[in-house]
Amino acid sequence: MSDPATDKPTVLIVGAGLGGLLLGALLEKQGVPYIIFERASTVKPLGSGMAVGPTLLPIFQQLGIYDEFLPLGKRIVYTPFYKESLEPYRPTDHIAIEEFTGYAQYLVARPKLYALILKQVPAHKIHFGKRVLNITEEDDKVTVHTNDNGMHVGDIVVGADGAYSAVRQRMYDRLKAKGELPKGDQEDLPFSCTCLVGQTKVLDEEKYPILKEPICVFPTVLGADKPFSWSVMSTAQGTLCWSVIHHLNEQTSKAAMEQRFRNNDNAEWGAYPAQMMCDETRNFPIPLGEGLSTLGDLYDLAQKDLISKVMLEEKVFKTWHSGRVVLMGDACHKLHPAGGHGAVTAMHDAITLANLIYSMPSTTAAQVTKVFEEYQEERHPAALVSFKNSQLMSKFMEKGIIGFIVLYLITHMPMWLWRLALAQTVKIRPQVGFIANIPLKGTVVPIISPSEQKARDLFERQRHEQQHTTVSI
Repeated sequence: MSDPATDKPTVLIVGAGLGGLLLGALLEKQGVPYIIFERASTVKPLGSGMAVGPTLLPIFQQLGIYDEFLPLGKRIVYTPFYKESLEPYRPTDHIAIEEFTGYAQYLVARPKLYALILKQVPAHKIHFGKRVLNITEEDDKVTVHTNDNGMHVGDIVVGADGAYSAVRQRMYDRLKAKGELPKGDQEDLPFSCTCLVGQTKVLDEEKYPILKEPICVFPTVLGADKPFSWSVMSTAQGTLCWSVIHHLNEQTSKAAMEQRFRNNDNAEWGAYPAQMMCDETRNFPIPLGEGLSTLGDLYDLAQKDLISKVMLEEKVFKTWHSGRVVLMGDACHKLHPAGGHGAVTAMHDAITLANLIYSMPSTTAAQVTKVFEEYQEERHPAALVSFKNSQLMSKFMEKGIIGFIVLYLITHMPMWLWRLALAQTVKIRPQVGFIANIPLKGTVVPIISPSEQKARDLFERQRHEQQHTTVSI
């Protein structure tokens, strides 16, 4: 329940992914009481690489982790595309992003970024091995019931537990029973791709000289007569990450869905299907030079239990909150990774929620609802834009006329038009309003969100009052 001394809400966060952890780190800065519940008993360093740049780096500066982040990443300057024959297309140039924002873009191994954010949350505030069984609500409180017979009472529950969110399912069940759930939200998560992700062990730079490159090596290969595309990324740690996407048709999507339900209840299949996909794709060529000529060369240099096969679902839900329960990240918008927006969008959700929670004048049911409405009003349009951009970017990897047109535009776009497109991607560079702001850099002015402005106004007012009180004393 809320702290009576400060009337700050108690926040129960379900899911310790990047979005849930960042929200915890931001609430920690506010002094807001919170607990994070994670169904997994341990953190397994799964995943590939992800791009992190100006849309998140100002927040890292505010949290004091920017200097710690930089050595973890490798600067991205351009991304080359290849036919399966390894004949190159014109690469896409990202250097203008540094001019526009004053920040570079970096490729970071997802486990390294996760570990960095995890360090910002005190260990005793994360409860691993806690699966949410139910959520019950009264007007002035909400209770999370966990698999160890635990009952945890708070003012707000945040469902940050992924595409197959238990929090969303419980909330939707209640709304559906009352006839209040839109039809679109009752439909299964659609997906048109499966993906194999992983990372090699640390490699010898003398044996694999491409790792000596000071910038990130980031080639993407488009299959000629097969429904696959695959990318490789070099990291600052001397490893190579990969992502292999299988573009499914209607029949293979249905078969993949049936296989998933035979294995488990989330987006990851397990070791055997991952090995099957490794076997299927190991002879696919990669342009990395001697000793690294196929994907199989990477698979053989990896720890097998850290290779995973996942689904790439795509959906933006219409219902993001009800009562004292709110969703964020993949629980309310699952994006195709082609646009590189999934994790970033979840972390932007966390920033918006943290700003609005900071600005809450009370923890009444009416006030909680108002905050959630403002949150969805701000974030839903942004999620839809990211969703559409990600779908568009995914098209150039697919076969067919749309894929051909998108690929042609990407590889033949005049530089002036490409610069305009890049400038649009960096206009959303949020900051938290309750920490001293980071001076703006670059030539493209970011959009100031309503939640950021609201928190900033309160922060500045309180700081002014504190200074005035100090002078009076």
